[in-house]
Amino acid sequence: MDLYDTLSRLCTRAGPSGFEGPVARTARELLSPWMDEVSVDRLGSVVGVRRCGKPGAKRLLLDAHLDEIGLIVTGIEEGFLRFAPIGGVDSRMLPARELTILTRPEPLFGVVACLPPHVQTAADHDKAVTIEDLRVDVGLAQEEAERLIPVGTPMVYREGCFRLENGQVCGKSLDDRSCFTILLRTAELLKDAELDVDLYLLGSVREEISGAGAIVGTNAVNPDWCVAVDVTFGRTPGLSEDDAPCKVFGGPAIGAGPNMAWWMTRRMEEKAKALDIPYQIEVMEGHSGTNGWHMQTCLEGIPTSVVSLPLKYMHSPIEVVALEDMERTAQLLAAFARGLGKEGA
Repeated sequence: MDLYDTLSRLCTRAGPSGFEGPVARTARELLSPWMDEVSVDRLGSVVGVRRCGKPGAKRLLLDAHLDEIGLIVTGIEEGFLRFAPIGGVDSRMLPARELTILTRPEPLFGVVACLPPHVQTAADHDKAVTIEDLRVDVGLAQEEAERLIPVGTPMVYREGCFRLENGQVCGKSLDDRSCFTILLRTAELLKDAELDVDLYLLGSVREEISGAGAIVGTNAVNPDWCVAVDVTFGRTPGLSEDDAPCKVFGGPAIGAGPNMAWWMTRRMEEKAKALDIPYQIEVMEGHSGTNGWHMQTCLEGIPTSVVSLPLKYMHSPIEVVALEDMERTAQLLAAFARGLGKEGA
């Protein structure tokens, strides 16, 4: 598997929370070669299983969410679109941004309108832009816009992803398409391995707004163990070590805290050491901010681990990850899956 090509395919698909159909179809296609069975559940999440063939085998569920942050049309004024956020959108990122408007049967394109610097006042320069004050220009008159773009139409950043130097990749929706790519690579690494657990991979929906996809998927799979695979803050200028304790090129970040079963944290660390996989420990003293927080309380309670990929510029159109970290994270997850039925608590 070529990590960049796979990631690029996923990132070019639109899939804001609640509207993940296009990316889910691609995810299902990419997952099918590595699984015995792949399906899409009622909420839209992609679920794959590779059975180990052992009677009464326990179940390991690895999750990465497919949805991305986005926008939704709330009204039209003189042909310009009003909108609201889907998920944690930073309004500072929006002026002059190119958008894909998910109209049917074909998408339209628009730009977030902005004031040229020549006409801005001193007060304009110092004023924080709010989403309520912004509009999207699609190039349409009012009547055309009303006909082509119903209220409730979702929108996403237009860009896919592209390469930076030293094996880094930049683009939209790397949170969390990079981690679903990691799950695909994990499945590839395990294709010839004799497992003693049934391996389930979940591309969940609606993480950015509620975690509903992971909750529904976990309840349906009824796993013995869960691992939530998501991104975490990679250190950049302006972020202290306290704000972002993990570094890009530092390897996977193994979560430690009340969201994680302690033995699973330790086992992740032991597997990384045994295989000389560089890793980082990320202390999560409360809510992990991942699907793992919800998965641990499904059914009667499920031992859960959180493994994170360092990512720069989260929830922006220019998120950045390192392919090297993605490969190392997949190696760690594959090592964790091997022998889990015998070694797991």
